[in-house]
Amino acid sequence: MSRIGKKSVAIPSGVTAKIESKTLTVQGPKGTLSMGLVDDIAYAVENDEISIKPANDSRKARDFWGMQRTLVSNLVEGVTEGYTKVLEINGVGYRAQAQGRKLKLQLGYSHDVDLHVPEGVEVKTPDQTTIEISGIDKQAVGQFAAEVRSWRKPEPYKGKGIKYRGEYIFRKEGKKK
Repeated sequence: MSRIGKKSVAIPSGVTAKIESKTLTVQGPKGTLSMGLVDDIAYAVENDEISIKPANDSRKARDFWGMQRTLVSNLVEGVTEGYTKVLEINGVGYRAQAQGRKLKLQLGYSHDVDLHVPEGVEVKTPDQTTIEISGIDKQAVGQFAAEVRSWRKPEPYKGKGIKYRGEYIFRKEGKKK
């Protein structure tokens, strides 16, 4: 039994959910999101909540149950509140600048790194060492944040690089003399 899957997802006021031909569409104040439905899971929209149950007693149905409930919950939360990831840049000469649909990074390479911001994702740079990535799709926000971070992961000796806000970097002691 899935502890997460047993709980139904509440639909807040101002949000509508529809199931049409193997697609769940959730519409809210921030936008519209949809996802494909799995055959082994039964979905139902009733009484301002979405319930998710296994359609049969197979192992695949039990395996997907909790994950599908979480994905539905992410859709509802995305259209009501949205998601934000904040990245911090540490290092001398390292900086970021948002220019429309591009993010320009200076990370100590001989060239600047220009990243195209995907659709549905917004990037703001309140200062040169902070990047705020926001949007309604949790997967798209997290993926773009991971791509930005991958250009210069934080290193353990001086802590230079791009890290998530609140991320702990395990620091190592340098060479002993």
